[in-house]
Parts: sequence; C-alpha cells; structure tokens
Amino acid sequence: MKVRKLQGRVVDIERTGEYITDEYGDRWEKCIFTVELTNFSKRTPDEVIPEHLKGKRIKLVRYCCYDWHYKLGVRKTLEPDETEAVLEGRPTETVYW
Repeated sequence: MKVRKLQGRVVDIERTGEYITDEYGDRWEKCIFTVELTNFSKRTPDEVIPEHLKGKRIKLVRYCCYDWHYKLGVRKTLEPDETEAVLEGRPTETVYW
C-alpha cells in the first residue's frame, strides 16, 4: 500500500496548558492545531484530494516546545494513519473535526 499524507495550512492554534517533559528536560505543550486541508504531500504527486475534503478544517493534536512550532499559515503534514482516518471519516486521538 502506498503511503499517503494529507497537508494543510495552520489557521489556528489552541494552547491547552498540558505539558510533558522529555528526557532532555524540555517542556512540550499539548496544542490543538486547526488545519485547513489543501492537498496531498508532494511525495504523492498522483494523489488528488477528494473535493469534499478540500478546504475542510480539521483538528490536529501536536506537542510544541519551540517558538517556531506556534506559527500560523505554515504547512502541516498529517501522518499516514491520520491521513487514512480523515479519508475514511474516522476521528482518532490525534485528528478530528
């Protein structure tokens, strides 16, 4: 099976105030990104996003530590399992709408 990854633009970031600390002592905050789907990643040029998903806004759970993690307007790529969940209309712990 081909690995497919949807992409979109970050339009909003909700900071939850929940933190985890990694083995290096860095504090990572759980954030919920609102991502407007645009297309598949460039690595799958033959894939075409279904029309009903283009422009759809989804929520993506990620952990943020550095200032560049909190930028709006940047491209976010979903993991393959998240992509398949969106295509199937099945929310998960890390992607929902």
